[in-house]
This record gives sequence, C-alpha cells and structure tokens, in this order.
Amino acid sequence: MKIGITCYPTYGGSGVVATELGMELAARGHEVHFISYAVPTRLDPAHERIYFHEVEVTSYPLFDHPPYTLALAVKMAEVAESASLDLLHVHYAIPHSVSALLARSMLAPQRLPFITTLHGTDITLVGSDRSYLPITRFSIEQSDGVTAISNYLRDQTIKEFDVHRPIEVIRNFVNCDQYCRLADQRRRSEWAPNGEPLVMHLSNFRPVKRITDAVEIFALIRQKMPAKFVLIGDGPDRGAAEYLVRSKKLNRDVFFLGKQDHIQDFLGLADLFLLPSDLESFGLAALEAMACEVPVIATNVGGVPEVVTNGVDGYLVNPRDVASAAKFAIQILSRADRGREMGKQARIDARKKFCSNDVIPLYEAYYQQVLNTSTAAHA
Repeated sequence: MKIGITCYPTYGGSGVVATELGMELAARGHEVHFISYAVPTRLDPAHERIYFHEVEVTSYPLFDHPPYTLALAVKMAEVAESASLDLLHVHYAIPHSVSALLARSMLAPQRLPFITTLHGTDITLVGSDRSYLPITRFSIEQSDGVTAISNYLRDQTIKEFDVHRPIEVIRNFVNCDQYCRLADQRRRSEWAPNGEPLVMHLSNFRPVKRITDAVEIFALIRQKMPAKFVLIGDGPDRGAAEYLVRSKKLNRDVFFLGKQDHIQDFLGLADLFLLPSDLESFGLAALEAMACEVPVIATNVGGVPEVVTNGVDGYLVNPRDVASAAKFAIQILSRADRGREMGKQARIDARKKFCSNDVIPLYEAYYQQVLNTSTAAHA
C-alpha cells in the first residue's frame, strides 16, 4: 500500500506513535509518505520506502496566524495525486482530520479515503473548549475510519461527541526487539557511579505530566536512600522542575537530558519509571519502560490501567498523591534485586499485548477494510 501519514512532529505520544507506525509499515514493504511542517521526532527519512513532504505556510500581514490547516490540505492533495496514495492516516483530530476532509473533497471524484486516529488531548480538549466540538465531531463522522488508542479514549469520545459510528481500538505498541533490558550497564556509571538505584521519567514536560510531582516523589525517595533521577524530554514545565531540584538541593542527584531519539538506550538502564500525570489516554512512555523490564509507578487515570496492572508490573496511585508513589518506589528500590522480578513481569505483559509484531497487522487489516468499504461506496 501507499500510505500518507500526518502527525505533529513535536515530542509527544501521538507523533511518536505515528512515526513508529510509519517505520514499521515501511519495514513490512509499504510505501509511506509523511506530510507535516517538520520532520517528525524519531523519523529516519533515509529509509528507502519513507518519504517526507514539508508543509510550507506563508505568512501574510492579513493573518494573525498562518493558515496551516489549509496549507496542509493542499499538500495532502498534492502528495496523494503525485504519489498515487491509497489512503491518508492522520493522527490527532485537530486539525489534521479537517485537512484530510478538505483534501478528499478537493480530489473528488478521485477516491482518497482517510483514517483518523484519536490520541487523547484532541478529544479531552473539547471538555475545556466546546468551540472545537462541532468541527471535530464533523470530521470524525466524515472519516472513512476512526481508531482510538485505548478503550478509555473510545468511550470518552462517544461520551463527549455523541458520535454514532464505529471506533476501532488499536492500542499503542512498542518494538519488543528494540526495547529491552540492556546487557551492558556500564553507562549507568555516568549518573550512578556508586551503583545507586536509577529512577527515570520521560515526557514532553507539559503541565498535565506533573513533572514537579515527579521531583517531589524523588525527593521523598532521596530522604530514605541514595538514588539518582534521570529526566528525558523537554517542554514548558522544565524550568519549574529545575527550580524545584535546586531548592531541594538535589542538583547532584538529578539529570535533565533534554530530548533524546534512541529512548531504549536509556530506559534499559533504569530500575524504576515514574509517570505521575493528571491524565493519560494510554501511557506510551510507561509501556516503553515496561518493555525494558522496568517497573512503573503511574497514576490510576485514563487508559493507564489498560497498560499497567497494579501490584503486578507496577503500582497505580491517585493523581498528585506523591506520598503513596514515594512509598511504593522505596519498597521497590529497597529490595536486593531492585524490583527485577516485577520488571521481568512488566516485559512479559508488554510482549503479550503490545508488541509491534502483533499490533501493526491490526492496522494493515483495518486499512484494507477501509479501502474495501470505500471502493464499494465509490462504485
């Protein structure tokens, strides 16, 4: 198949999933065309079956904001025509599904079906700004196919938008061959020269991720035992987290690595992963840690309980309950094996339900289903 993929290229779950999906599809022989305003995070454009098409937006004095939605629609139509795309797959409804709808209309009567994958804040955002509801609902209803990354998000979409169309749940995934425990642990010595337990966090540092809570949890751990904390990512709350680290005099124990591409090279060294978010529609970072045999302490919100099983491969606590999170963290890190048995169970659970080898075929089958339905309707 020839597939067009549009996502936000920024450091976030939806862009990561879209990029990993495209690379997995290309590895399976499909031709994949990424259409966005910048090269997505983690994308290797050197792959022989991967192409990147930049959406250029011209600024005019008349516009307060560049009309990206329109420029994206035009580029989608251009790429679809020049590359003979079979379908478009857009990640994150706002505004990508609207642009895909415009592109499909522009190319009529030529057939260009599009699939919308919902990732979370594109849906929950409507709860705080209802002005997005009519256009988002319309673009979802007009999509040739719709998927959600968790049962929670599917149910939330039906509730928020009152949609009456099927939504296929295809969960996020991880390449279990790439994400695994690292046999060579020498790199740990850069952060933990004396063999201290190593705690990690990975996110885009937005307020919903509660980075400062992660620091508070680590501070409580540090009161009871020596430990080191590595934070991967960047975003608006990094300054607040760095200030909190300084105020608690944890500078020597906390490391901010910024954005990193090869996450598995870091997660495979950790003893514990923290994800104290106020809301997660899935919890991709937790899954990536689990695949690397790292137990997870996360919040019992959204789709996280579909990924982490409380007391089995990690622990779930209420949002902002840093005391409970720290208690479980100390329990894990105080063990002689630092939770290795729980970590091994985490990988077993990740392999059982979320490996790319099992999930990618679900997307391929769904693509074919949408193409068959679209062909019949077109005829």
